[in-house]
Amino acid sequence: MATIKAFSGLRPKKENVHRIASLPYDVITSKEARLIAADNPLSFLHIVKPEVDLQESISPYADEVYQKGKENLNSFIRQGLLEQDSAPCLYVYQQKMRDHIQTGLMALASIEDYQNNIIKKHELTRMEKEDDRCNHILTLMAHTGPVLMTYHQQNDIDKLIKTIISQEPEFHFIADDNIEHVFWTVHEAAVQKNLIHAFSEINAVYIADGHHRSAAAVRAAEHLRKQNTAFTGDEPYNFFMAVLFPHNQLNIIDYNRVVKDLNGLNIQTFLEKLSEKFLVREFPSSNGYRPVVKHDFGMYLDGKWYRLSGIPGTWNANSPVDHLDVSILFNNILSPILGITDTRKDSRIDFIGGSKGLSALESMVNSGEMAVAFSLHPTGIQDLMDIADRNEIMPPKSTWFEPKLRSGLVTHLLS
Repeated sequence: MATIKAFSGLRPKKENVHRIASLPYDVITSKEARLIAADNPLSFLHIVKPEVDLQESISPYADEVYQKGKENLNSFIRQGLLEQDSAPCLYVYQQKMRDHIQTGLMALASIEDYQNNIIKKHELTRMEKEDDRCNHILTLMAHTGPVLMTYHQQNDIDKLIKTIISQEPEFHFIADDNIEHVFWTVHEAAVQKNLIHAFSEINAVYIADGHHRSAAAVRAAEHLRKQNTAFTGDEPYNFFMAVLFPHNQLNIIDYNRVVKDLNGLNIQTFLEKLSEKFLVREFPSSNGYRPVVKHDFGMYLDGKWYRLSGIPGTWNANSPVDHLDVSILFNNILSPILGITDTRKDSRIDFIGGSKGLSALESMVNSGEMAVAFSLHPTGIQDLMDIADRNEIMPPKSTWFEPKLRSGLVTHLLS
């Protein structure tokens, strides 16, 4: 059964929260982070991407970068910009993006639940990215960003959360990207107990976004356990921050692909090969083609948009992985036609979050940087959960969740 735990979070003062809260470390580049942080000395990017305060020539994975993050965190605490709650709390975090609203519970998740597969995964991790966050955790002795998790919606949890959000929030601000962030602190022991009990009746929770953060948290805990052979399991490092949302509230948007060349094919031959597995039609629209049903794809090539409709029987409909649109695209186009065998490592392919719009795909092709772009229908949250339940792995870059959780709203100290 799922274990969650209250904790004494380190949080910004209300008057500074809008300046401190930042995008997660892994959705912007170091260059982008430098520009943001340069105009805002209170940005949490100084802690989660501390290379912004060092010379650009320094690797973001250098020891001095992590030491700078520790220095910046201690400075924020020393200046009173961040203060720790005097008693363990749970937190409710609501985000509003246009007409979409999602409300989650921020709590600690258990590394033992992760190890015992009560916390289910659907993605492989890359060692260098794990190393980065593990070094960050161990140097700062803190978890600075929560993992996005989901669970099958439960009426009793909904009712408890609804009661909490009917009260005045602790803070409410609109970020630069026009996403609203609303936050409540749950101090009451009885309410905490009810929420913890409700989650203890859930068989599994699912990592939606944050596989590297959670894997790094587990590695850091294992390292600290080796240093403390008398550990009890209750030490702070045995838990990591998560925000848990019911599955029916999460918003997955399209995660599109661009490829640098046609693998030596001319356009006519490429289109002929596509027609073996897809119904290929030109789509005469200045707005491009964003698929509205599964197994449909948009393609931008040579200044034109096409609609590609997958022909049934060209994928295994009984496999929860093979029938994903990202799998159909890979198995029927990217690998056999365009010669891309490893989307994690091949430099000829890139991935563009749907929040950037179809115009971003057009620009990359029109500029000559890329030869072809594909727009995809978003992966469903039920697909993610089904695959995780079967202990299977989704292809890389299968999901893009919006809105992103802000970092800096709560930090979990390990000592």
